[in-house]
Amino acid sequence: MTRYQRQIALEGWSTEGQARMQQSKVAIVGVGGLGSPISLYLAAAGVGTIGLIDNDTVSLNNLQRQVLYTEDEIGQSKAIKAAERLKKINSTITVKCFNSRLDQNNFRNLLDGYDIVIDGCDNFATRHLIAKYCEEADIPYIYGAIHGFEGQVSIFWPSKGTIRYSDLYPQTESLSPEGVKAIVPDNSVAGTTPAVVGSIMANEAIKLIVGVGEPLIGKLWTIDLRNLETNIINF
Repeated sequence: MTRYQRQIALEGWSTEGQARMQQSKVAIVGVGGLGSPISLYLAAAGVGTIGLIDNDTVSLNNLQRQVLYTEDEIGQSKAIKAAERLKKINSTITVKCFNSRLDQNNFRNLLDGYDIVIDGCDNFATRHLIAKYCEEADIPYIYGAIHGFEGQVSIFWPSKGTIRYSDLYPQTESLSPEGVKAIVPDNSVAGTTPAVVGSIMANEAIKLIVGVGEPLIGKLWTIDLRNLETNIINF
């Protein structure tokens, strides 16, 4: 336990909490700007099994925020390179990588067996599939989104009394073309935004696993990094 002694010493963590970390299984959908800090901190903290789902490749114009990767890895699979990096950070954990896009045909198979699913993706269709699976499996869905200097995080878990993700963002099929256009994510973002928001998302997963603090279940946390204004909205 030498590796984890600094966190085991925290009030409410202890060796029992670390044992829960080592037994936990967390899926991360999307290993880009948000997925980079999420996966790095969960691997370092000792999450026993981490699943990485992403079909994209490393590209130069993403390196300003996707800190898992290097210039030498441009053109290679993000999921595969991320898994290699995480194993170098913590050789004691299991990292599963799926070089695949989460879709209507595979989402149940890819997410099966995990205790928590974390959203590191950048589109609403995938988020609705994550939310659907987590509701069916009755496990927490840690949601995060970023734009520019702004970000938000929440935990959707309807059986615990929270609203559904679809209550916050309705299925696009039910919207007019103008409505769909209004909620399409914009990919302009400062590199520090996913660093902050992704770290909060990783911290929420740790809180859920260890059983410490007050997770953002039924709450939406927002931040504007231009002025460091933060808010928590209760659903």
